[in-house]
Amino acid sequence: MSVTRRSLLAAGAVAFSGALGALFATGGARASARGYGPLLPDPAGLLDLPAGFSYRVLSRAGDPLRSGGGTVPGNCDGMAAFGAGRGRLRLVRNHENRATAALRVPAAAGLTYDPAALGGCTVLELDPAGQLRAERVGLAGTAVNCAGGRTPWNTWLSCEETEERAGESGYARDHGYVFEVDPAAPHRLGAVPLTALGRFAHEAVAVDPYRGVVYETEDAFVRPFGLFYRFLPALPLGGPGSLRAGGVLEALRVPGVADLSAVDEPGAEFPVEWVPVPDPSAAGTPVRLQDFGTRGITHAQKLEGCYWGGDGVYFVSSYARSGEGAAADHHGQVWFHDPLRGRLRLEVLFGPAAAASLPGDSPDNICLAPDGGLMVCEDGGGDQYLFGVTPGGEVYPVARNADDIGAPGVPEWGEFAGVTFSPDRRTMFVNAYAPGTTFAVTGPWR
Repeated sequence: MSVTRRSLLAAGAVAFSGALGALFATGGARASARGYGPLLPDPAGLLDLPAGFSYRVLSRAGDPLRSGGGTVPGNCDGMAAFGAGRGRLRLVRNHENRATAALRVPAAAGLTYDPAALGGCTVLELDPAGQLRAERVGLAGTAVNCAGGRTPWNTWLSCEETEERAGESGYARDHGYVFEVDPAAPHRLGAVPLTALGRFAHEAVAVDPYRGVVYETEDAFVRPFGLFYRFLPALPLGGPGSLRAGGVLEALRVPGVADLSAVDEPGAEFPVEWVPVPDPSAAGTPVRLQDFGTRGITHAQKLEGCYWGGDGVYFVSSYARSGEGAAADHHGQVWFHDPLRGRLRLEVLFGPAAAASLPGDSPDNICLAPDGGLMVCEDGGGDQYLFGVTPGGEVYPVARNADDIGAPGVPEWGEFAGVTFSPDRRTMFVNAYAPGTTFAVTGPWR
């Protein structure tokens, strides 16, 4: 079947009538087919938004940190917003720094896992007027902190998207772990890897708020591709630090589907199985290469965004390329797993790009919009978009950053990342990955 990205999105409306349809029904007013209208060019060349919306730059890489010394690190990625009482907010922001990063997360006493690693998290504190009042290190000495996810007990799980060991890239300790960060008191948890959640190229996590199960995506873009995991904690919903008590790590198997890219029909649904991971520590063999038995395991290229919504967990495959070994080509999938029914459903399929300049190419970080729809960060080529998806499956632009290489006074922007909303849903926060910038966007959110 040969179709454009737009027609595939229209076909995705069938899938939205399922789990997402139920979620939208409880999420407030439906977005109009036109979204919020066309994007208007920003005279400052930073962020194009619809009429009635405005932004503030909260933080920029290279500026001085407001608290604790050092400079704001670069490569701003996953992020979450937490209420801090009396109208105040805290943002926890990842920094996907590799060993060659120019702007490291400053090492901090009691918060540094590996002094040779340059990644981690920073915590931004905002007053009731939305002004930045403090900015400090929340986690340091970790590597390639990509995305993560919040817990039901209001901490942040920061994911290392690497499998490098001590001695590689100058690191002093093994990497590839998840770390828990308390935005209110980072020293409360320190810098302790949650080893039972596995050692692999973590991308994002989502926690079931009813049962405490932790779902994890693995971002692997070369064969063998990554897996989708669940972690059954020994102390479900035990609060800060409880994941250190261990548990059981399992990987998703969809019988008869070895590669999720082979599924090209939105609404297609499958029973699932969960297979124990033989060695979560990957002491000798990377997890995705381990022996899962004669029935095999299910892989997917570029598993990225992951979040809990309604009664299940959504996760994203950013793209699949047959030329790189995938079963089929696509420019993004959004999947939904219903744990009570033990079913997996393809919600939205982004097909081969009709035009690279249009939004809807390579979805990455994802969250719920105030109206109950979706907000999706694009990580593709050309201008980068933050876009919404209506309950009917229609894509509409919410923001665009510039990619005018060489244009006077206009920087070359990287992907959007870390989209999240304040608890009152009135302010959207989002990062431009490079040059690292954190924006607060306000306007007539539905």
